[in-house]
Amino acid sequence: MSSKVNNGQVQVNKPDDVRNVVLVGNAGSGKTSLFEQLLRARVAGYRGEKDDAERLSQLYLASLITGDVFVNLLDAPGHADFVGELRAGLRAADAAIFVVSASDGVDGAAQALWEECAEAQVPRVIALTKLDAAHSDFDTVIDDLKAKFGDGVLPTHIPVGQGANITGTIGVLSRRFRDYSGGGEPVLHEDHEGHLDLIEPHHGPLMEGLIEEADDAELMDSYLEGENPGRDYLLDDLMKATAGANLFPVVPVVQSSGLGTEELLSLIEQGFPTPSLHPNPPMVKLNGEDLGPAPSDPDAPLVAQVIRSTTDPFAGRLSMVRIFSGTLRTDDVVHVSGHKSHFLGLDPEENPDHDDEEKIGLIQQAVGVELKPKNVAIAGEIVMLPKLGTAETGDTISSRDNVVLVPNWKMPSALLPLAIKAATRNDEDKLSGALNRLAVEDSTVKLGRGASDQLVLWTTGQAHADLLLNRLKERYGVNVEQEEVKIALRETFTAKATALGRHVKQSGGHGQYAVVNIDVEPLPRGSGFEFVDKVVGGAVPRNFIPSVEKGAKAQLEKGVIAGFPMVDVKVTLFDGKAHSVDSSDMAFQMAASAALKEAAVVGKNVALLEPVDIVTVTVGEEYMGAVMTDISGRRGQMQGTDTDGRKVVITALIPQLELARYAIDLRGIAQGTGTFTREFHGYELLPGNLVEKFTQKD
Repeated sequence: MSSKVNNGQVQVNKPDDVRNVVLVGNAGSGKTSLFEQLLRARVAGYRGEKDDAERLSQLYLASLITGDVFVNLLDAPGHADFVGELRAGLRAADAAIFVVSASDGVDGAAQALWEECAEAQVPRVIALTKLDAAHSDFDTVIDDLKAKFGDGVLPTHIPVGQGANITGTIGVLSRRFRDYSGGGEPVLHEDHEGHLDLIEPHHGPLMEGLIEEADDAELMDSYLEGENPGRDYLLDDLMKATAGANLFPVVPVVQSSGLGTEELLSLIEQGFPTPSLHPNPPMVKLNGEDLGPAPSDPDAPLVAQVIRSTTDPFAGRLSMVRIFSGTLRTDDVVHVSGHKSHFLGLDPEENPDHDDEEKIGLIQQAVGVELKPKNVAIAGEIVMLPKLGTAETGDTISSRDNVVLVPNWKMPSALLPLAIKAATRNDEDKLSGALNRLAVEDSTVKLGRGASDQLVLWTTGQAHADLLLNRLKERYGVNVEQEEVKIALRETFTAKATALGRHVKQSGGHGQYAVVNIDVEPLPRGSGFEFVDKVVGGAVPRNFIPSVEKGAKAQLEKGVIAGFPMVDVKVTLFDGKAHSVDSSDMAFQMAASAALKEAAVVGKNVALLEPVDIVTVTVGEEYMGAVMTDISGRRGQMQGTDTDGRKVVITALIPQLELARYAIDLRGIAQGTGTFTREFHGYELLPGNLVEKFTQKD
């Protein structure tokens, strides 16, 4: 190995000595258990990490050395709420171990994760876990994998035995039998002839897949002539074929015996793409000029990206950084660029762009599960950088004399609102700062203000919401109370009304006197407020006409029947009375307010308007009927359907009152595979049977 280990520190000398691997799998697949299994096999004294909510909800980094390579091993969350962390892991890694439970098969959640990997164009090896469970059958699951993921799914190792009686694996290419039945280190038998019948059904398809993907004429000739190419030759072609993300080797895994561990580690070392083989993301200049992918070259200008950020009340900010190009050294001054509004289409006021210069302090590298300091890190490495004051998840780090941007990966939309308020005055003082820190470390968090200035925390789902509430309490010492999310309704007139408003008071000295006669009538939706003066003969003095308009507008902003702003209304002042001494600006404002209240009769000429969103739902065809039925139950108006590959895209108008829990409900309907977007469309009349809920007085 050209990398050197000194005093527990790892010095990587070239990118080809590194493998960056992310484990992907849905909850319950055995993914994290496999992660721990791989670490135990190569990290002396490792006993495992605690599986708490934080550990299972974020991208977790550890490392191991196997053979001649240094492996950065990333464990990505399997829950759909944390798909942003998964996408971060796919950006940092050059290959993935895709974990599937043989006892559960390929469910909708696994298919959704596979699509995430395919979109990121990440090479994959499939680890088939829980083969020792009752009723698990290797060949049946392989057929299921091929049906769901395509014919590129090809086993490279076959289990010997079945269920609880699996004793080892035999390599399809190497014909090596690795015997795990002894309970200790597995015993390797070269050119084992005893189980060739297991290999036979899989050898031809694997060879043909290698030939097709590697485009190797020499291998084709050898195969057609019945020769058996050397193992090293085949492994080289396997690396090329796997790197193309069209051939997906399958390795059986049994946690209780450790079966599959050495096979996977061997594939990581000899069959997984190096940073040089897996294309880096594209670069652009600040002016938008496309520069193509960054070269995996330590001598090129520095290009790196912040993969995730964490904050600690005491230690401060810690940034996980993937170096795509160049070399990073302690005390370097680098350029940090964040342009989320450009790449992700986010509101620039909520996500302002920033360009800063920062000095690199301590560089830390995962050695096992511990962080060790080092002075230099090169292209292909993943390191941790403490106390980068301005760097946020997704930001680009580059040389000051060669400033570039790496586009952000697609972030999931936060579509589940959570209304909160500080539990005490002391919590209120700390809440704003704590929420800002949450938003820095978690790019999926969105903060906003709802109706009545309610504080709304937008999350990706219930698990995400629970995690954020726990972080507020445990990490930042802030207690909050949840509230029902208030929806910003509006009031409007539905028919013309005429009313008289009086404000007459006498209490010694100057009194208050104003009388106004108004017509109120509805305007087309979206017209706003219109005021018309039709007073003749000076019934209302000219200097008090603006007072009437001001009083009307103030009352409309407060509403007249339920406390919601009134919109799309025309108010016409046509008569009134004034007093030479007692009339005043305030008196006419109050009279106008009283006239509007007098004009409004609930259920006759005023109504409530509710906000309606245009919602686009994407689900598998098998869930289309259930989703459309659910939309109908939410008072939705279907706008149309379309297809996107094997998915159905449903568009509908749905009231916001019916969408508060839709992020949770859709997952239940579509078994975790449905996604949706929502965008404000406009206001529509609230049905009369729902108006009473908002107009009844306590």
